[in-house]
Amino acid sequence: VQLQASGGGLVQAGGSLRLSCAASGSALSINIMGWYRQAPGKERELVAIISNGGTTKYAGSVKGRFAISRDNANDTVYLHMNSVKPEDTAVYYCMADMNGSLRPDGTYYNYDMDFWGKGTQVTVSS
Repeated sequence: VQLQASGGGLVQAGGSLRLSCAASGSALSINIMGWYRQAPGKERELVAIISNGGTTKYAGSVKGRFAISRDNANDTVYLHMNSVKPEDTAVYYCMADMNGSLRPDGTYYNYDMDFWGKGTQVTVSS
């Protein structure tokens, strides 16, 4: 599975940005798609994920500001980033989890069948 992300760039604090990620090369349905990010000197963290049934999970730091959506027919996932803050600055990575599951209570079961995109830089200026 190949993942191609786009939409990163420079944005002012309080502004908006939309990231897109298209998956290709999979003959099977992708259970979970989503976004992680890694800021300089920090570990990679989950930002938002969405199941093929539409269940979502967000990091507490972005809840209410970011929205994840998905086009199952085209294996594409989007991250709508609103009211961005300087602390949102990071490299954002798209992820596709073939076998994982996401419960409505937010419990995410990952079975190490992940694919990752190359990452797209998001920089928020103050």
